[in-house]
Amino acid sequence: MTRVDLNADMGESFGPWTMGDDAALLQTVTSANIACGAHAGDPSVMARTMRIAIENGVGLGAHPGFADLQGFGRRRLNIPRAELQDLIRFQVAASVGVARALGGGVRHLKLHGALANMASEDEALARDCYEAALSVDPNLIVMVLCATAQEQAVRALGCAFAGEIFADRAYNEDATLVDRSLEGAVIHDPELAGRRMVEMVQAGAILTATGKRIETSIDTICLHGDTPTAVQIARSVRAALETAGVTVTQFDGRRV
Repeated sequence: MTRVDLNADMGESFGPWTMGDDAALLQTVTSANIACGAHAGDPSVMARTMRIAIENGVGLGAHPGFADLQGFGRRRLNIPRAELQDLIRFQVAASVGVARALGGGVRHLKLHGALANMASEDEALARDCYEAALSVDPNLIVMVLCATAQEQAVRALGCAFAGEIFADRAYNEDATLVDRSLEGAVIHDPELAGRRMVEMVQAGAILTATGKRIETSIDTICLHGDTPTAVQIARSVRAALETAGVTVTQFDGRRV
């Protein structure tokens, strides 16, 4: 039986400023990557999003990124190793603490934005980030971008991980994501997103923008919460997968 998890980045509103429809997404996804206040979010947004996720039986994830609210964590920053690890620990600890106070628990970790993109290209950087997060909670399942340096890092660490692909992003031939500044990098059509996810899950492979096939183990599919058609894409992807006989459920984490 083919199984896959659906995850979404969320909790990215700030005070009175709203980003995405988290409540609607949490009725469709099975895992939530919740911002920790660095690239987006604030303490109340984090708590509110976690509370709704817990009510819907959605798995909680810490979603740390660069401390860059203005750039939404999508600008590449050069930060010394020790400082970066402290930044990760600070965000993960906040996530773990708030979840516990609400009667829930953080299951997984997923890096955000530019930090995630850099870690998909640099195994040492990915390992630094994951080691910092695991020093806060060694039981975290690390969500990694399939077939990239992120996956190499978790395999070297021997920690539990889940391989992720993206429903709303195009791929380069090295399994990294096409830069957002390029045409076609972000997919807005819900029907197209659903169709390509069924194709990739059934193929057990990433299908790149050029048609290349990269075989990989797919445990979870990401749906960005900040895109205009996020809720429609989430519903389309889930419906397409279930129609194709794929069971949509939370990932367990793997070590091999």
